[in-house]
Amino acid sequence: MRRMTTMLLGASALALLGSSAAWADITIATAGPMTGQYAVFGEQMRHGAELAVKDINAKGGINGEMLVLEVGDDACDPKQAVAVANQFVNKGVKFVAGHFCSGSSNPASQVYNEEGILQISPASTNPTLTEQGFDNVFRTCGRDDIQGQYAANFVVDNNVAKKIAILHDKTAYGKGLADEFKKQLNARGVEEVLYEAITAGDKDFTALITKLKEAGVDLIYHGGYHTEAGLIVRQAREQGLNAKLMSGDALVDKQYWEITG
Repeated sequence: MRRMTTMLLGASALALLGSSAAWADITIATAGPMTGQYAVFGEQMRHGAELAVKDINAKGGINGEMLVLEVGDDACDPKQAVAVANQFVNKGVKFVAGHFCSGSSNPASQVYNEEGILQISPASTNPTLTEQGFDNVFRTCGRDDIQGQYAANFVVDNNVAKKIAILHDKTAYGKGLADEFKKQLNARGVEEVLYEAITAGDKDFTALITKLKEAGVDLIYHGGYHTEAGLIVRQAREQGLNAKLMSGDALVDKQYWEITG
């Protein structure tokens, strides 16, 4: 909450620099998956932004002007994210705290760059977001090439597993993370026994788990979100596969443990 408040204060002030015009209020926004299977993260973003705006306005706003919050639902869908970004443009939004999924942030950032809207993502870890050369697009989190590399080094340095499978959900975040893990793992002289793609939203992983069991996998590295990861763990245990699961920051939610059972 404190970080969200600081981010909104700084971003809103930056949006006002160089302008002598006065507004009755300043429109800012947050955008993420307010609906869909990742809505738990959108709810966190919306709630944090609402509290931050309330706190800032209670202290007099920005240079005496109140903040007004717009909330955009991209459902972690790239096309919907672009639509949300264009809606923000039409509403005169000056700053966007979002998006959550890299697959949404990357295309939306092109709209924000063209329109001069400041974007700061609290969660999009795909390196492309900040490698496009846009001077108004930032993030406050780590990158996939760092966490993927770190995870691979941890596995090798600590002899975590003998047979490793790498999974990804085909998203910009999931595949990017899995590929960075694979690249570093291979660079350290370790080859995975399986590299498989799943589809976000899948519910039945029976065939995949059978393949993992046949390969004798003892570690699954998952590039993707908590929903599919939780189901894979749950179904693997039900089918007698006790392989460890390792993943990235998208598993940091209590729903993951609820899904695993």
